[in-house]
Amino acid sequence: MAEKTAPMESPPPDRPASSPRTPGTAEPASKPDSAVVRDALGVGVAVGLSGFAFGVTSAGSGLSLLQTCALSLLVFTGASQFALVGAIAAGGNPFTAAAGAFFLGVRNAFYGLRLSQLLALPRFVRPLAAHWVIDETTAVALAQPTRRAVRLGFTVTGATLYVLWNLTTLLGALGAEAIGDTDAWGLDAAGPAVFLALLAPMLRTATERAVAGLAVVLGLGLLPVLPAGVPVLVAALAAPAVLWVKGRGMRLGTAGAKRFGDAGGGSAPTATESSDGTEDDEVGTADGREGSPDGRGDTPEDRKAGPGGRAGTADGGARDSREDGGKR
Repeated sequence: MAEKTAPMESPPPDRPASSPRTPGTAEPASKPDSAVVRDALGVGVAVGLSGFAFGVTSAGSGLSLLQTCALSLLVFTGASQFALVGAIAAGGNPFTAAAGAFFLGVRNAFYGLRLSQLLALPRFVRPLAAHWVIDETTAVALAQPTRRAVRLGFTVTGATLYVLWNLTTLLGALGAEAIGDTDAWGLDAAGPAVFLALLAPMLRTATERAVAGLAVVLGLGLLPVLPAGVPVLVAALAAPAVLWVKGRGMRLGTAGAKRFGDAGGGSAPTATESSDGTEDDEVGTADGREGSPDGRGDTPEDRKAGPGGRAGTADGGARDSREDGGKR
């Protein structure tokens, strides 16, 4: 009779499918909706105001009001937008500037792979949600304990940031001459500062801190020598590099422990395999030595004779059983 298989238990709707509860562990602690909305609004407002800086920078680089607003409406990824207008302002080729902005925006595709599992949105909503997959929405979503909180944090952060970013871009482009130097206002540092504030509490283990530190070193070290956007992609190699070093260290530690155990004598051989690689019914005495002077245990001659070919005498001498049978 065919064996019946129990249906797989689906995770509760409030828990992301990518983080199932293991036996013996408690359900993830829920977070009040008001707390999620508060955090999302804080990020959206703080970063959305930095759209002033982009509007001013874009207008100063020679882009028209329509071009500036179109970038914020259609591209909606601040780092790529700043890279594009910065390269144009420096006299770079527009195609080269666009390529640098594209490479810088590739990271959002990796964000989407993770968020697609946590959000689990219907198919018809995914194209619209993909437009909001950026650094800030990803950081807020990953910090939430349940699927409901993930969706709420992602939606509130995305909506707040999208509206404010486009509004402040328009105002910045219109009032570029009145605002003057954006560096004096510090608006260009608002986005990175908020992102670092969200990222820092998530670096709990030594491995995570090592990845973050190496990524910072790679990104800042290669910034003067590589085109815009490329240092960020190179910094992403910090994660596999640290994991490779960690895995290699674990393998070397295991091999060293094994060699140390072999040099120290190890444990007694089992009845499955003897020290010379052949199978025996019994190997040595209780303390693991091969044979003993009182006739107990196996001698090399016994093992050569094979199982059943042992015939120990009172003084420990071994005879070949086949020879003994021939004399009889």
